[in-house]
Amino acid sequence: MNNAVNNEVPGGIWSGTWVAERLGVELLGDDKLADLLGLALRRNPKRAHLLVSNVLGKHVPQSPSVVYGHGFALGRRVRDLLGTEEAARAVVLGYAETATGLGHSVADGVGLAPYLHSTRRPVPGVAPAGGFEESHSHATSHLLLPEDPALLVGDGPLVLVDDEFSTGNTILNTIRDLHERYPRRRYVVVALVDMRSAADAGRLEDFAREIGARVDLVAAASGTVSLPEGVLEKGQALVAEHLDALGARGCVESAATAARARQAPTGPHPTHKRVDLHWPHGLPDGGRHGFTPQHRIRLETALPAMAARLAEALPATARRVHVLGFEELMYAPLRLARELEQVAEGVAVTYSTTTRSPVLAVDDPGYAIRTRITFPSHDNPADGPGERYAYNIAGADFDAIVAVIDSTADTAELHAPDGLLAQLHAHTPRVLLTVVPSYVPEPLYVPERPPMLPEPLRGPAFSSYAPEDVGWLLQDLSDVTLEAPTEEREEAIQSGGAHYAESLPVEYQPSEQYQQLFHTALEGSAARLAQAVGAVTEIVLAERSPRPVLVSLARAGTPVGVLMRRWAEFRHGLDLPHYAVSIVRGRGIDANALRWLAAHHDPADVVFVDGWTGKGAITRELADAIKEFEASDGITGFDPEIAVLADPGSCVKTYGTREDFLIPSACLNSTVSGLISRTVLRADLVGPNDFHGAKFYRELAGADVSVDFLDAVAAAFPEVAEAVGTQVKELLSGDRTPTWEGWAAVERISEEYGIHDVNLVKPGVGETTRVLLRRVPWKILARAGAGADLDHVRLLAEQRGVPVEEVDELPYTCVGLIHPKYTRGATGADGKAVNV
Repeated sequence: MNNAVNNEVPGGIWSGTWVAERLGVELLGDDKLADLLGLALRRNPKRAHLLVSNVLGKHVPQSPSVVYGHGFALGRRVRDLLGTEEAARAVVLGYAETATGLGHSVADGVGLAPYLHSTRRPVPGVAPAGGFEESHSHATSHLLLPEDPALLVGDGPLVLVDDEFSTGNTILNTIRDLHERYPRRRYVVVALVDMRSAADAGRLEDFAREIGARVDLVAAASGTVSLPEGVLEKGQALVAEHLDALGARGCVESAATAARARQAPTGPHPTHKRVDLHWPHGLPDGGRHGFTPQHRIRLETALPAMAARLAEALPATARRVHVLGFEELMYAPLRLARELEQVAEGVAVTYSTTTRSPVLAVDDPGYAIRTRITFPSHDNPADGPGERYAYNIAGADFDAIVAVIDSTADTAELHAPDGLLAQLHAHTPRVLLTVVPSYVPEPLYVPERPPMLPEPLRGPAFSSYAPEDVGWLLQDLSDVTLEAPTEEREEAIQSGGAHYAESLPVEYQPSEQYQQLFHTALEGSAARLAQAVGAVTEIVLAERSPRPVLVSLARAGTPVGVLMRRWAEFRHGLDLPHYAVSIVRGRGIDANALRWLAAHHDPADVVFVDGWTGKGAITRELADAIKEFEASDGITGFDPEIAVLADPGSCVKTYGTREDFLIPSACLNSTVSGLISRTVLRADLVGPNDFHGAKFYRELAGADVSVDFLDAVAAAFPEVAEAVGTQVKELLSGDRTPTWEGWAAVERISEEYGIHDVNLVKPGVGETTRVLLRRVPWKILARAGAGADLDHVRLLAEQRGVPVEEVDELPYTCVGLIHPKYTRGATGADGKAVNV
């Protein structure tokens, strides 16, 4: 902290040199401060110097990946500081105008928290939930306008994000105002740079003790600004001197620019190309009224297509493209620019935004603000019209500039001869305009509004999975008694008196011997499972969507969906959305879950996930259900093709393997599936506007191995990565057309054994295990020579008195047969299956 910042930075002169030499201003602190900050002079009576961030995306054009990466990394540090449970209860608050994009990026890094930024734009019909002053800014009053009045009410941590933390006054003003209204126990202050003096740092600690709350600080770098005596007056004199010297030239340049705008083809001023992004309906343009994790998922899903539209509109010869955001609208342009950076090959993309902040421009490599474009405000600001600025754009030789504004700012002033678009035309051969709809909250109470489906359930409140692992599109029936003895259920199901989804089997409590068998199986098959997970995920990314929305069929598909999500993050850095939905044989998929998915995602990106195929009954069920849903709701785009870990029945074309081997998650019930029951569909519990139901067995937490299973398989990802690559190439180039040989085998077995009902024939290791755990088994058919994959099946069969019959030329490793025409009289006095 006592070392002066080295003025030499990679690539040349430090952009604070000019000010430092003339005013004696000095940065003391971390070595990387010079990479993060430059210096400029401002026309401001309160503070002469301005710390100009190189990574904020406001005044200095920068790679959008660098801008977003800094904010996201700070968010991850906050999440690590708070822990997953506390992070899920947090709210992130960013400051207008400079930190609206930074705060939103931090919220993305936290991942689980809603985001709100302050604003200087009043919105009719939205009552302020708070406000505060920014003492050193040229424009001080901040409003908080959340759409949800309860957004700030909770007692979870409040994360406050600003670009720099200097005196701490802004933070103190915010906490003071909000703590009086919504007291809480913990605050986290986040900034790119912490530039407080020792005295200011002490003030924050004293204030935290005064209100009885904990205040943490997270910053990318820290230091102080050394200001010599009289620096304000000296700075103001320097600004005045340069303005006087540049006055005549500035008038000439302004007149010339206006003349060029007026002269363009002797009539209309230079034209720009308007690009329609097809912004998702109802998706907020930023955090002015709140932005939830569900909003983020919708945006992530839509970004590739929107960026592709921008890329198509660029000139073919463009090699340097700048995306210019608009004052508080920083996040949407930033994400578009970052996505454009990924998809536009051979194009260098940079990003910055326009601003209200007046700063002196000096064309010197040692000064942070080299050039300034001045234009009139164009969004009917509440404080009246005024000048606005875009810095370091003039003279940058961009081949094209993409101006991204919200619809409120798409006014006559924007398109005027001296407006922003005309000014940009003077500095680039091509200007593109894209307008994001300004989000306007709906009235709180609209009686005609149809019932809204609830948000997904998440752990730890529902399931033992982490909240980001999966969102359950289910309703919680944990307080309802649904379990019935296995024999009673079987008799009711086969007699037609009840459907299997109307009740639950009593959860099987595995013996110590069986639990050991599970762990042994997991240890022996983790790498095999990891390879299958990697293969099926890579095929989905290659053939279905680069940003798929994983939708697992609860509950056997859910561990697989979580593992696919983990592989995508491990291998590609993707944060894929994942939900679990209910599908019931004979009843179809939960239509309300499909409606929710269609409202929040592009149905074309949805990929249904299951653990394995047996004879393909669910595959057919899903295809029929999607057709019925399209006919009833008119919503199209869902692909019924299921992605599975294992496809021994040859029922699908998207799979990790077609081998019939033991997937250890099939060995157990809820204790390997997040402690969630199988799904329930019963008319007295599930209404027409409800999701299907399920129970969370919290009482079984002591036996839960759900996370152990995931961690064991994910730990094998690095060792199988190369093998996955080879396997995927083979699968993509081979013939994966389903043959449905499993279904044919089931029909043959049904007839040979006199069952005459394919629903009572359960092929494959996974389905056979389910028979032994949930139904009344009759006998087990095992392929001759099957080895360790059937150890747990043999153990369960022995415990239930079920014969295991070895069969040659069985297409599966084993097949479970449910007792045909079951009644309780078909069991012996000990409750075991009768050998028929």
